[in-house]
Amino acid sequence: MPPATAIQPVILSGGVGSRLWPLSRSTMPKQFMALAGGRTMIQETAQRVTGHQPPMVVCNAEQRFLVAEQLRAAGLANAGIVLEPAARGTAPAVAVAALRCAPDALLFIMPADHYVRKPEALAAAVKAAAPAAADGILVTFGIMPEGPETGYGYVCQGQPIEGRPGCYAVEHFKEKPDRATAEAYIAEGCYHWNSGMFLVQAKTYLDELERLEPQMLAACRDAVAKGRSEGDFYFLDKEAFAHARADSIDYAVMERARRVAVVPVDLGWSDIGSWSAMWGLGEKDEDQNVRLGDTIAIGVHNALLRSHGPLVAAVGVDDLVVVATPDAVLVTNRDNAQDVKKIVEELERDGRSLTREHRKVERPWGSYETVARGAGFQVKEIIVRPGGRLSLQMHHKRAEHWTVVAGTAKVTRNAETFTLNENESTFIPLGAKHRLENEGTVPLHLIEVQYGSYLGEDDIVRFADSYGRI
Repeated sequence: MPPATAIQPVILSGGVGSRLWPLSRSTMPKQFMALAGGRTMIQETAQRVTGHQPPMVVCNAEQRFLVAEQLRAAGLANAGIVLEPAARGTAPAVAVAALRCAPDALLFIMPADHYVRKPEALAAAVKAAAPAAADGILVTFGIMPEGPETGYGYVCQGQPIEGRPGCYAVEHFKEKPDRATAEAYIAEGCYHWNSGMFLVQAKTYLDELERLEPQMLAACRDAVAKGRSEGDFYFLDKEAFAHARADSIDYAVMERARRVAVVPVDLGWSDIGSWSAMWGLGEKDEDQNVRLGDTIAIGVHNALLRSHGPLVAAVGVDDLVVVATPDAVLVTNRDNAQDVKKIVEELERDGRSLTREHRKVERPWGSYETVARGAGFQVKEIIVRPGGRLSLQMHHKRAEHWTVVAGTAKVTRNAETFTLNENESTFIPLGAKHRLENEGTVPLHLIEVQYGSYLGEDDIVRFADSYGRI
């Protein structure tokens, strides 16, 4: 536990980022991507709070290795990671974080996927908010609006709080408005964008949740009490956490709490919640186009062209968003970028895997990418990082042929263990117990050809695993 009165950064990494489809998907959402700089969004978020306690991250259990690896790469390997067995919203997520801290600790709550151009302004705002939070006031940070944005909620600033410079009482919160209402908010002058960032004392938050949502808090207490630790991971109890009603911190607590303050701040902030927002943040050419990857633009203006695979070529169009990945292409007008989530909803209704994962899928040991498939066969490129090892496993419905193209593979096949070097191959029969490892110092690249009546990833029986996936 952090010491009393310390500021404990809490990073909430539960979002899917459906409005940034086809780039953001449920197994690789936007917080794990470098969208507005050289580092990923979660790395940027963690780096903003290096002057405080090591951050605590609350995330889905399926993403624990992504979180751990990205924090390790950012030099933050000692961060605590609390794992949710299912998404229940930000109110329970903050509750379990508070239960894991000292009662007097101040929780600085941040989404993992927001952009902040002025981190020094955020640090100053947190410093200004700390005395109020220590007094038992729940503090939110209001972003000084740059225009009548319809994609954000709003908070109305009231009178200054005596003795707490920079802090103001909250008159009320407002939901995402239509255009005319947003323009009225801007004209009124008291409204700020609701950033989704908060500074709250652990005890105060839990007391308010006890008053407002006692059943939710009881479920969170039970999930923490029955949870278990494994290294840097803390697994919440699945059955107990399922009884926590899903809700956001805004609805469950902030809009109903007795003492709430807002600290207005100019951060150069964006939640990067749409491709239109990505266009606004991007570096533009002389025609106000933002282009990334293999793109050609002729007679194109005010467009976002982004390729993560095939060439994207556009001629004589304006105000468009075109995003291409190896398995999907999105085309929309920038004004309709908020509606991309409707495509995701339709794909989910159809049971399409395009909302869940890319062709290249990250794993704790490395990654794999499907390069070809057909009736009864599938070809994958597998990359195993140095020290990585797949689980000891078998398949009921498929056999596999492995060919090493770079690096050295240690192979277990039933009772035998042997090494494969570059341009060497082996066969894994259906039903054979097998494992692939990279004990070398360079990545192992391997081509896997699967044959069988069923080639889904759920045809895996694990006998041993270094990453706790049994």
